Amino acid sequence: MSFKVPTPGIKARRKIFDIIVFVFILLVAVLFLFPTILTIANSFMTSNEISANYGAMFSNMTENKKTFISNNVNLKFIPDKVTFDQYKAVLIQNSDYLLKFWNSVMLTVPITVFQMLVAILTSYGFSRYPNKFKSIIFFAYIILMIMPYQVTLVPNFLVADKFNMLDTRKAIILPAIFSPFSIFLLTKVMRRIPVSYVEAAKLDGAGEFRILTKIYVPLCKGAIASIAMLVFIDYWNMVEQPLVLMKENTLHPLSVFLSQINTGDIGLAFAVGTVYMIPTVLMFLYGEDYLVEGITYSGGIKG
Repeated sequence: MSFKVPTPGIKARRKIFDIIVFVFILLVAVLFLFPTILTIANSFMTSNEISANYGAMFSNMTENKKTFISNNVNLKFIPDKVTFDQYKAVLIQNSDYLLKFWNSVMLTVPITVFQMLVAILTSYGFSRYPNKFKSIIFFAYIILMIMPYQVTLVPNFLVADKFNMLDTRKAIILPAIFSPFSIFLLTKVMRRIPVSYVEAAKLDGAGEFRILTKIYVPLCKGAIASIAMLVFIDYWNMVEQPLVLMKENTLHPLSVFLSQINTGDIGLAFAVGTVYMIPTVLMFLYGEDYLVEGITYSGGIKG
């Protein structure tokens, strides 16, 4: 008499597969969030505790030699004593940190707003009135988009020097306003809008401005929001532009200042890093739906 070993059914195999996928995703999420969680947790530690955990990283620092890695570093996620001294030093006692923060805001917000305004108008022109000449221009936009920013950094420096804009915010803001990235993405989205919508609007007597504001912009709202978020995050983290185009340290954004903090009080570096993450995290939490819609659905128009 023989017995057959029962094999797991389809539902059982699917359940096992779902568990494996869930564990994998959880592991990836933990590894991805590890630096962020460590930064936030250590920002609430006392200076003595931080020195005890990470002092070995800077114990051999001299003018000619710097040692940033040590085998005796102790990574801790739970402070022995919760304190806000680091945030007090960053936000109240030392005005340099807040100055750099507002420098980042004064650079990133105008870039995002005006770049999206230029992108909306330009993309509307590319999508509504396609011709051979505009196709050549759009192809040039693609070439500029795939080129590393470092390639155009020297021409931007020469132009800024020619117009006496070095060491001013205009040297960074003006070139960024006409970035091809947002124009390329938004043009692809607007080209999906059915022509029948425009024809119906024209029959009702709508002009170009009304077609843009009442049809194109509302239908591309998700894409516009997601592109604006990506632009904001990109320029919030910029480093090369301020270092090359701004020699005055008082104009540098917080992204540049972070590298300088890490060579001094590492406790303050944790607090400044946490403050630095707040705008992008809030933007992601507020606009998560728009970001997902803009990336996965590409504006929500299927022609």
